[in-house]
Parts: sequence; C-alpha cells; structure tokens
Amino acid sequence: MFVDRARIEVASGAGGNGCVAFRREKFVPKGGPSGGDGGAGGAIRVVVDPKLRTLLDFRGRQHFAAERGEHGRGKDQHGASAPDLVIRVPRGTVLREAQTGDVVADLIAVGDEVTVCRGGRGGRGNARFKGPARQAPRFAEKGEPGRKRVLDLELKVIADVGLVGLPNAGKSSLIAAISAARPKIADYPFTTLEPNLGVVRRYETDFVVADIPGLIAGAHEGAGLGHEFLRHVERTRLLVQVVDGAASAPADDLRVVDQELKLHDLELARRPRLVAANKMDVTEEALPALRKATTWPVYPISAVTGQGLDELLDAIVTELAKIPAPEPEVPVVRAAEERWHITREGEDFVVVGGPFATWVAMTELSNPEGAEYLSRRLKGAGVPKALLAAGAADGSTVRIGEAELKLDGDWLLPMAVTEA
Repeated sequence: MFVDRARIEVASGAGGNGCVAFRREKFVPKGGPSGGDGGAGGAIRVVVDPKLRTLLDFRGRQHFAAERGEHGRGKDQHGASAPDLVIRVPRGTVLREAQTGDVVADLIAVGDEVTVCRGGRGGRGNARFKGPARQAPRFAEKGEPGRKRVLDLELKVIADVGLVGLPNAGKSSLIAAISAARPKIADYPFTTLEPNLGVVRRYETDFVVADIPGLIAGAHEGAGLGHEFLRHVERTRLLVQVVDGAASAPADDLRVVDQELKLHDLELARRPRLVAANKMDVTEEALPALRKATTWPVYPISAVTGQGLDELLDAIVTELAKIPAPEPEVPVVRAAEERWHITREGEDFVVVGGPFATWVAMTELSNPEGAEYLSRRLKGAGVPKALLAAGAADGSTVRIGEAELKLDGDWLLPMAVTEA
C-alpha cells in the first residue's frame, strides 16, 4: 500500500526538576546547598531514511512522545538528559504545521533532518541560587515543560522524469521497458494505483522515472485519482506525456492532460516536456494531429516492441542535462518571539509573549522562596510597571501562562501567597 499523507502529534520531553539538598557531612555543621540540576528532556527529530518508500508506518502510530530528563539529586548530582526521539521518513517528505499549513521542513536528501520539538531545559538545583544575599536557598526550579505540535506529513516522489497521461496510455509498459521496474499491467483503467519508480541508465547517466497514475478530466478537483497523485510530479524536472496513439482521438487526450496540469499548477504545466506517442507499432495515423496539437517534441514509440525508445531516451538525457536539480522548499524561519505585551480579558490582565510563561512553569509557586525569586525576575523585566501603565491596580489578577498571580504594589505574587 502506498501512503503519501499522514498526520502526527509529537511531544518533546520535559526537563527534570532541580533538587533542593544540603551537605550533611560530619564536621561540616553548616554545609551549603548541594542540589543538582535536572537533565534536559528528549527532543523530537525527523530524519530521512533511504530504506523507506511510503508513510505507511504512520497509519498505525500517530503519537510520538520523548522521555523527560532525570531529576537532579543531592551531592551536586545532575540528572541525565533524555535521549532524542527519532522519527524516520522517506525522501521527499514535506512537514507542515497542521493548523496553518506553513512548511516546517522539506527533506529531500539522505541524511536530511530537522528538530521539530526542542526538549525542555532541566531545572536548576538550589546550589545554583547560592549568593551573598542567599546563603541557603531552599528552592529549586522545576524542569521546563516539553513542547507539543501537530504536523502534517506529505510525501512527494523524488524523480527526475515523471510519466503522465490518461489511463491505459501505456505509462506502465513504458517504465517496464526502459527500467527494471515491474509494475502491474492490465488492459483496464487505473491499473496503476500508486506511483512506480524505475532507475534508467543511459550513456553512463542514471535518472529516476516515476510512473504517475492516470489522469482524467477533472483530476485537479479530485476526479479519478486526481490531485492525490498530481503532487508526485511537482518535483520532477522533466515530464514525459504518454499518449495512446491508437485511441480514437489522441490529440484530444493530449489536451485533456495538458489542461489538468495547468489547472493544478500553472508552473508545472510550463515544465519542460516531451510527448511519447505510444502504440506506433499499431498505427502512425495520429502523428500529424499530435504534432499540430502541441508545441512540445513528439516521439513515436512502441513500449511493446521497443520502437523509438532509443530516440526518446536520448532526448530525455539531453533535456535533463539542461535542467538543474530541484531545490527544497525553504521554510520561513521566524525569530523567537521575545517581545511581549499586555491584554485585558474582563477584569483580568494577561501577559502575552516573552519568556515569562516559561519562568512561571519552572517555578514551584507554593514555595515562598521560589515565588519571591520569580517576583524579583518579573520586576527586573518591568512586568509590574507595565501592568500599572496598562490600568492594573493592587489586587488585580494577572495571568501568565497557566498561572494566576496578584499584583501587589510592584510585585507579582501567587494567589496563595497574597491570600494567606
């Protein structure tokens, strides 16, 4: 089964928590803090595997979650970082954000990889917070939460030459005649239900040919096998349009496919093309009409007897030498959102953007020392001052991430602290 679309949910691992610990050694009555840091959570990486040909593996598994990092321990022992979770995909896989459709990565070469979810940072142990003003800190950071994403995977066959044409035009017979591919061939429409790939060697030149399932009128709107397979010719450098020369109106068949390519992607329809008029062992009457109906070169062939195949292959090699290899789709890399602003929802104030939601998530708000440390960080970043300028007053509820805090002068304190 050929599967060329899939949707997956990925989640990186959270960082391990930092540890609160103190040295307890003989003859060291006032041992200092010795809590170690938590380890980093595992990231999610997507890597090209040359052994894979489809996205079939994702039919049985759609959820991928990396492990969290180990927690820190006493005696300054740091927790181990979790291993990355590697997801393997075939060449030609495009990753997109499910919600927006934005390209995350276009993986076209063996060895290509991308990190789609960074693992959470490990929380710092209390030994990290020792200073002149805080000799015995009794708080540590929690590990940074992991990240979650929903991604759409789309496979576009990697081939140099794409064979296109109506059902029964002879594309499968042609690819079988010029390569080692052995597609299913029969005398009824839609024998080919999935793209077939064949490698052709000609004069020390190797190129890959893709036999794309037959198109019919309305294919760009999904009719027949439609746009489910049109995407597989988007990467090809050269199109070979196979026409059944023994059909009742070969020139009309040629126009139908040309129109569907234009309606699917105008740039695709302009791609260099050769026309292979097949079944010329039966009749050559259609040749004049075909040459009149198109500006592309027409090559009479017979996939059964081999007539004209040498000339067609020579033309393919010549054309490919003129056409550069395709470039991957380049995702728009957006800079990390460090700017922040304040919005109002009813009587509450919400701090949006910046690193503050991460700060809150990594703080044990029930620990008074930890809450105080967070409040000092927020004050140093100017958050309380900005809230007052936005119309907040003492006692106003402020939401940062998933936490609710109260504004108390120029401090932001957890609800439990302000209500105590």
